[in-house]
Amino acid sequence: MVRLRESLGTDMGALVGYTTGSLAHLDTFRRTYMPHVITGRCAELKDQSCVEVCPVDCIHPAKNIDGESAFEGVAQLFIDPDVCIDCGACVPECPVEAIFMDDELPEEFREAIQANRDYYKP
Repeated sequence: MVRLRESLGTDMGALVGYTTGSLAHLDTFRRTYMPHVITGRCAELKDQSCVEVCPVDCIHPAKNIDGESAFEGVAQLFIDPDVCIDCGACVPECPVEAIFMDDELPEEFREAIQANRDYYKP
């Protein structure tokens, strides 16, 4: 919870404001918080071990979920920030260490945050 609060720059009570009818805080949360991020290191191997251990199927495109053509059509895998539950199961499974918690992401990979968000834009 502390990491979420720091990421948003607000207290957690503000996030539950939507229960009173306002979704503004929830929308801010979705735009600013990336639980985990897959970096360009993934393109080196594009291993799917992370997909296999993800309990909520938030990593795409995966061969067994999205099909071979979707998998082959991108250089790396991406984590859907609206589906990820921040469990961290994917992190130790990646053989090229391409997955980071957003607040532990090395500066050289900061662009990966936007790349992950962009992949899931409607």
